[in-house]
Amino acid sequence: MLFESIGSGVNHNEELCRILLELAEYEKNSNRNIFKYEAYKKAAAVIASHSKKITSGAEASKLKGIGVKIAKKIDEFNETGKLQKLENIHKDDRSQAINLLASISGIGPAKAQSLVNDGITTIEKLRQNTHILNHHQQIGLKYYEDFQKKIPREEIQEIEAVIKRNVSKMDKEFLVTICGSYRRGKPESGDIDTLITHPSFRYDKKRKKTNETSSMLKKIVDALKDWACRLSPESITRRLDIRLLPHDQYFCGVLYFTGSDMFNKAMRAHALEHGHTLNEYCVRPIGSLGTPGEAVPINSEEEIFDYVQYPYRKPEERNY
Repeated sequence: MLFESIGSGVNHNEELCRILLELAEYEKNSNRNIFKYEAYKKAAAVIASHSKKITSGAEASKLKGIGVKIAKKIDEFNETGKLQKLENIHKDDRSQAINLLASISGIGPAKAQSLVNDGITTIEKLRQNTHILNHHQQIGLKYYEDFQKKIPREEIQEIEAVIKRNVSKMDKEFLVTICGSYRRGKPESGDIDTLITHPSFRYDKKRKKTNETSSMLKKIVDALKDWACRLSPESITRRLDIRLLPHDQYFCGVLYFTGSDMFNKAMRAHALEHGHTLNEYCVRPIGSLGTPGEAVPINSEEEIFDYVQYPYRKPEERNY
């Protein structure tokens, strides 16, 4: 099967994956071509999970998701150590400006392109025109330099303790998990991706909504708002993302937001091969007619791996 030889999370083709992911970002931000974006991301995921270093496009093309065009790019990179398309992108001022503005929290590709069309191509120019930004984008711009700095693991551990202490004061049954590269054991992270749930907070399938969402979330935000971005007035401001998830969707959410993105793609592809759909909300078996059925009950992250017949990987083994 395609993803059986995943090993212990070692990426033997890291540089090649980096190039494919950079091409993916270019297609998303500059061209807004989601099809090509997904194609490059999928190719990077497949190559990252390959059990050995890829030496040619012909070898790569035997893997599902690697087409002729990507195979040619792999040959070009292996032969020359670079990719001409990327070299041209790096020289394109418009593309570089769009990527720069899209790196600001709250600004997506469409907004970044609109800003560049209006002649706003730098952070400095954008700070002279903050009136055209919404509140989220203004916060992202205000703390742009701080948000670009990596957060040491020790600092996240301190913040994690504060979050859990404050949430526990409201109700000891709240469950808190910090995901992302922190959960994967990395020494530093770009932001603090926090998931919170409560056993009584569930998704109503019939009404397609959650119970008590607004009141619970308000309590959490009120409890955290005074310190969420920094530990002290002297500290660097950190980006803290808090998501309140229904308990019956929590463990799929933890898996998804732990990542890595390429690991998620590899696992989802494997799930499809074994008759299930997997996303950040649920696992669903695919029926004989190819239609996903009802979500299966999930009570732990390990159960997800069992359902889709995927060898369990500890979070620190998902760094490809």
